[in-house]
Amino acid sequence: MNFDPEYERLKADRTKEGCRRLDTYLSNKHEELLAKLFEAGTYTKKASLAIVDGFAVEITDDQAEVLRSVKEVRLVEKNQELV
Repeated sequence: MNFDPEYERLKADRTKEGCRRLDTYLSNKHEELLAKLFEAGTYTKKASLAIVDGFAVEITDDQAEVLRSVKEVRLVEKNQELV
């Protein structure tokens, strides 16, 4: 996701409680974005990734194009299996 000052502030707190707050903040932020864009039941969020303010989600190719067009989203990549 694009620059978020709250994410940066929370990421700086390396305490156990700080990590918990960051995880909660990001999970909610990512869920809200997905819920705003897509109908419930048409996607499956797999994880929020605190290290990059990103998330993994199962969506269709058409939904990926919608996600790419959102100003808050920096990058959308297809998952690639490493062998």
